[in-house]
Amino acid sequence: MSIFVDESTRVIVLGLTGSQGRFHGLRNRDYGTKVVAGVTPGKGGQDVEGIPVYDTVAQALSREGADAAFVVVPPRAASEAILDCAAAGVGLVVCITEHIPAKDEALVAARLRREFPRTRLIGPNCPGVISPGRCNIGITAGDIALGGGPVGIVSRSGTLTYQALHELSRKGIGQTTCVGIGGDPVPGTTFVDVLEAFQADEETQAVMMIGEIGGDGEERAADYIAAHMTKPVVAYIAGVTAPEGRRMGHAGAIVSGSKGTAKAKIEALVGAGVVVGQNPTEAGELMVDVVRRLKDARS
Repeated sequence: MSIFVDESTRVIVLGLTGSQGRFHGLRNRDYGTKVVAGVTPGKGGQDVEGIPVYDTVAQALSREGADAAFVVVPPRAASEAILDCAAAGVGLVVCITEHIPAKDEALVAARLRREFPRTRLIGPNCPGVISPGRCNIGITAGDIALGGGPVGIVSRSGTLTYQALHELSRKGIGQTTCVGIGGDPVPGTTFVDVLEAFQADEETQAVMMIGEIGGDGEERAADYIAAHMTKPVVAYIAGVTAPEGRRMGHAGAIVSGSKGTAKAKIEALVGAGVVVGQNPTEAGELMVDVVRRLKDARS
């Protein structure tokens, strides 16, 4: 099994006719993802290497039967694109666009909760979601992922998402699904959302969680893990040496006083029974030990 996407997922790409949309959309298709259509207003009737392009999301869905969308459009158009997908009935929207104003993100999140609760948004400003060997929506390089489980990955940091995949794959540990939720202040999908999905997934036996300074998402995750997770979690929190009050990297990575510090997040996770690595490589090694113990317990 996997979460959110699998080999049956049918994807439309908003912005397929643009340079970035074309590059990543075709890359996803080459990986094996069912990219069935593109959407660019005013360019309906065209195609991109055989992928038909429609003027609207509604047209693409009615004619191609898609159930997921990949949004690769400029910041000024991203909010409307996400809401167009939701209004048309898309169940999963992956938005990689960065530099969307926080106010716009908050408005989109509120409208999704209020008007379109059946639509899940991953992102914005994220690498996307990949179920290795099954489906890849976003900008993650498929060749660094290894299928077959048993580990699920959830990460705020794009770069560290890739490193987590690489660390596990080079150690021969497969992944069920890797979800990059993005580091903006108002993510469409949170750590807790993904942890809930992994907890319910029979194939996922352990979870690697990559966090960073800023916000309280990791502390909320710690609360959920302590109360509900029966599967082992290994974590790494970036930003231990970050100075207080300075924004580091993502828009959401700002520390104020003791709130949002790496130290506070690590303490919360350790208190919830999570094993925390001091760096990404150590986190990978800790997961090797976890997987080995799981195998021993079954034998």
